[in-house]
Amino acid sequence: MKLWAYDSVPVTFMGFFRELTDAVDADRVAMRDLLAALIAIPTENPPATGYRPCVAFIEATLAGLGFQYERIDIPSPDGAPRAAVRAWLGDAGPALCFHGHYDVVPAMSGEQFVPRIEGDVVFGRGSSDMKSGLVAMLFAAKALRTARVLLRGRLELLFVPDEETGGAYGSAALAASGRLGTDCIGMLLPEPTSGVVWNANRGAITVEVCVKGRAAHVALQHLGINAVERAVPLLTRLFDFKRDLEAGNGSILLVGGRVDAGSNFNVVPAECRFTIDRRTNPDEDFDTEKRRLFEILDAARAGGVDLEVRTIQEGRSSTTSRGGPLADALTASVTEVDGEAPVFEECPGLLEIRFYAERGVPALAYGPGILAVSHGPREFVKITKMVDCAKVYALTAARMLAGEQML
Repeated sequence: MKLWAYDSVPVTFMGFFRELTDAVDADRVAMRDLLAALIAIPTENPPATGYRPCVAFIEATLAGLGFQYERIDIPSPDGAPRAAVRAWLGDAGPALCFHGHYDVVPAMSGEQFVPRIEGDVVFGRGSSDMKSGLVAMLFAAKALRTARVLLRGRLELLFVPDEETGGAYGSAALAASGRLGTDCIGMLLPEPTSGVVWNANRGAITVEVCVKGRAAHVALQHLGINAVERAVPLLTRLFDFKRDLEAGNGSILLVGGRVDAGSNFNVVPAECRFTIDRRTNPDEDFDTEKRRLFEILDAARAGGVDLEVRTIQEGRSSTTSRGGPLADALTASVTEVDGEAPVFEECPGLLEIRFYAERGVPALAYGPGILAVSHGPREFVKITKMVDCAKVYALTAARMLAGEQML
């Protein structure tokens, strides 16, 4: 088997492993610096208004490294410029896709966009989720080209927006337009998996409820309608529902992740807003669980509560087999880099693997970050883990695309 070419001389498996991992190691400093540069670009979502500089930077980085790429503009009702960037290595044929998002959750302070490097650790918003994963994707592709791996097909890199708010104007829009998963034999997603592989994800129904009242001065509160007071019975019913779910099959319901009411301490609140985040298990029927949640809201409305419901995100659970070419290739590659096989688990949240799984494409998440620190005040990633993830990605791509699979 000829995996890549050195003056037309076939290379052994050990050479295959060493050349790719050495190519990644040689770029360690460049990977660290690229991650720091990405962290310094605020791509907070919401409000999703700061994407343009990041897209331009990704394009400039791809051009500087000699990759072909295209920008895919994504229309959105708020008019904020949104775009995905697709790059590729190799020719037409079966494709393996590295897919990652460049948006981040809002920072807790502006200091989170000032990257800080301490030894083997990089701190900053998006370091774990998932700008380190984007760097790993890119330098895995660079290593394949540096080692002159002969691909049967192509490796695609897809950088998308809006994942943190459900992907409606990111991956979902690309899927709806037929731009996702074409000729794809597998997808890898560098979410912060904390060293395991996520082969399944929960579904999600996330809504914002706005209970309406009527404002009045505190001295004339009898002329107003207190929206918070109106909301309390509904909140009580939702918390009862949460306890029922947890007592059953361990399903997740978070009520009040965000809460907002009133305008001042001396004014009867005219509105009370709160979020509901329902996460469904793969063995639950999504439509049934959605209906059960909305029946509670409909009952409150029928009982005289004036309320509006806005859907923030909606996505179904998905599962990819723990066997098969992609899972086997990823397992072998992780084992070679880390010294032990990875554990496969269900992700407790929503993942963009669902957009590929819905199209029959095997899709797995494996990334350098740690879930427990993602979205937090001291988000960080270890440089060594980012480098190792790039090695795993490069080896997995070679197994999937370089002639026969090397399992």
